[in-house]
Amino acid sequence: MPATETIIRHARLNEAELISELTGTYAGKGIMLKRPVENIIEHIRNFFVAEHNGQLIGCCAVAFYSVKLAEIRTLAVVDQFRGKGIGSLLVRKAESVLTEEGVKEVFVLTLSPGFFTKMGYKEIEKEYFPQKIWRDCTNCPKLMACDEIAMVRTLNH
Repeated sequence: MPATETIIRHARLNEAELISELTGTYAGKGIMLKRPVENIIEHIRNFFVAEHNGQLIGCCAVAFYSVKLAEIRTLAVVDQFRGKGIGSLLVRKAESVLTEEGVKEVFVLTLSPGFFTKMGYKEIEKEYFPQKIWRDCTNCPKLMACDEIAMVRTLNH
């Protein structure tokens, strides 16, 4: 299945439960935080999905911290479609939208630094993003033992 056959688009409200289930699979493995359906509905315009033959096979979201800084988060791909370029397509779509919005810098917190290194991200200290720490990390069960790696990329305009 070539990635070129996959459609990357904004998520729809009726897909919130599917997105929550997909992220729940990753949350169950300790890879990401669970996103409740209500939270996804509230932020649905910030979610992108990958669709193949009418099936939702991946998702990601953006979160804005300032007019110049945003995060790509909640990146998940159905197991049988991993390693086929779907994650890269989702990240590039998110970056494209962020660029249109005038965002200068995008960051991720990840357990897969190799993937993001290939996409042009560089490792950085988490403390560089105090907005993220105060808004999200204080409620994370891993706060005192965070194993995620912060990475950043400057967007070209």
